[in-house]
Amino acid sequence: MKVLITDGMTKEGLTILESAEGLDLDVRKSTSKEELAGIIGGYDAIIIRSATKLTADLIEAGKNLRVIGRAGIGVDNVDVEAATKKGIVVMNTPEANAITTAEHTITLMLSLARQIPQAHASLKSGKWERNKFRGIEIYGKTLGCIGLGNIGKLVAERAIGLKMNVIAYDPFLSKEAAERTGVELVTLDDLLKRSDIITIHTPLNSETKNLINKDTLEKTKKGLVLINCARGGVINEKDISEAIKSGRVAGAAFDVFINEPPEEGNPLLALEDNVVFTPHLGASTEEAQTKVGVAIADQIVDFLNNGVVKNAVNMPSVSLEVLKTMKPYLNLAEKLGSLQGQLCKGGVKEIHIEYDGEVSELDTSPLTVAALKGFLTPMMDVVVSHVNAPVIAEERGIKVIESKSSQTKDYTSLISIKVKTEDGESHVSGTIFGKEEPRFVRINGVTIDVVPKGYLLVSENNDRPGFIGAMCTLLGENGVNIGLLHLGREAIGGRAIVFTNVDSPVPAKVIDKISKLPDIISVTQVKL
Repeated sequence: MKVLITDGMTKEGLTILESAEGLDLDVRKSTSKEELAGIIGGYDAIIIRSATKLTADLIEAGKNLRVIGRAGIGVDNVDVEAATKKGIVVMNTPEANAITTAEHTITLMLSLARQIPQAHASLKSGKWERNKFRGIEIYGKTLGCIGLGNIGKLVAERAIGLKMNVIAYDPFLSKEAAERTGVELVTLDDLLKRSDIITIHTPLNSETKNLINKDTLEKTKKGLVLINCARGGVINEKDISEAIKSGRVAGAAFDVFINEPPEEGNPLLALEDNVVFTPHLGASTEEAQTKVGVAIADQIVDFLNNGVVKNAVNMPSVSLEVLKTMKPYLNLAEKLGSLQGQLCKGGVKEIHIEYDGEVSELDTSPLTVAALKGFLTPMMDVVVSHVNAPVIAEERGIKVIESKSSQTKDYTSLISIKVKTEDGESHVSGTIFGKEEPRFVRINGVTIDVVPKGYLLVSENNDRPGFIGAMCTLLGENGVNIGLLHLGREAIGGRAIVFTNVDSPVPAKVIDKISKLPDIISVTQVKL
C-alpha cells in the first residue's frame, strides 16, 4: 500500500512507517497543488501538515485514497465533507498540540507586557534604551478568557499560577464547571469591562466571526492588551489596528490571521510599536511535532494493516463493516447534535439522547458520541472528534444520559436529543427517510419536516399573517436566495417555527433586521 507524505515528517514518525510491513513510502518536504493533482490517484494514504490544502478536486482525484492523516489538530485545510462523501477517513492528532498552544499564548502575553521583541531589536541596533521599554507586571491583573475549552482551560490554569485573576466568557459552560478550574464565569460585556488582558480561545464560526470589533472594543478598559492564538477572523483586524493607533488598546499579539500569510496592506503589519506577531507557531515545538508525527504514523499503520479507525474527525472508531450499517444514523445523530449546539444558549447541564424503534437495537454508543461531537463542535477551540467528545463533555460538567425503547408511534426509528441548560430545555427529534436521508421531524413539541443541510435560518414567531412574506422579502432584497422553507406551528395563532434553507450565509445585518420584525421571537443562523 502506497503512502504519500507531502510536508515532511519527524524521524520518529518515519521510523514507525518504515518498519511497518506492506507499506511503500513516498516522502516529500513540499508538494505543489499541480504536482499533487497529477500523482494523488496512485496512493492509498496521504499524510499532510498545514501546508498542503486538500480541496474537493484533489480529493476527487484520489481514486484509491482510503485515509487522510493530518499531523496536527486543525483540519481547516481538508475538505472533510468531500472526503466523507467518498468514504475516505480523515484522521488528526487532537491531543498533541494543546499544551504547546497554551504555552505560546502565555509567551505572547509576557512578551507584550515587557516589550521583549522591541527591546531586543533596539539593543541589536546598537541602542541602550532602558527608559523607553517600561513594561507592566501581570501579577494581580485580570485575564479574560473568551472560550474555556481545552486550550482556554490550560491558559487559565497557567495564569492562575502566575497569580492573575482569571474570568471567562463561555456561553456553553456551566458555572460549576468553571469554578472547578478556579475561574469566574461572566457575561461577554462583563469580561470586556473588567479585563486588563484578553485571550481568545474559540472556533471561527458565524457566532464568533468579528466578535472583537469596533463596538466591543468601545466597552473595554483603556489600555487593554489582546492576544489571539485561536483563529484569524475572530478579531476584526482593521478595527483592532485603529484601536491600537488611538491608544484605547495598549498592545496586541497575533499568531493567527484572516489570510495566512497576511496579505500585503494588512493594517496590522503597518503597526510598529506595541504589537507582537508570530507566523502561526502555536503548535511549533520539537515536542509537539514529535508527538504528532508518532501519533499519525501509528494511526495510519493501524488503519491500513488492521482496519482500525482512530481519531477520525468524520467517523467513529468502529470497524468498517459496522460503519456501513450505522452510517445513516451516525449522520443524523451528528446533525441533531449540531443543531442543538448552535441553538442552545446558557451553561449546559445535561444532554439526554433517546433511541426509539429499530435504531434502539443497534449498539448506540457510537451514535451518542456522534451526537456529542455535533453538539460540542460549534463551541470548542479545538477540533472535536469521535474520540475526545465524551472527554470534553465530562470536563465541562455535562451529564450525558442515553435511553432506548423498542417502540415508536410515528416512525420506524427516531433519535431525540433533549438539552437542559441554565436557561431552560430544548428538544429535537429526527429520523431516516428511505435508506439514508436524514430529516428533522420535531422541535420543542412542534412537528416539522426539515432537510438538514447547508445554511439555515431557524426562526420562532407568533403565527400571524405576513411574517413569512416580510422575512422572505428582507432576504431577497439583500441578495440571499431561498432554497427551501419548512414550516411548523403549535396551533393557529400560536408559536410557529420556520427553517429556511438558504444558498449562502446570511449577513449579520440582515439577521438583525429579521430579529426586529413584528411577531418575531428569535432567529438564529446555523450550518449543517
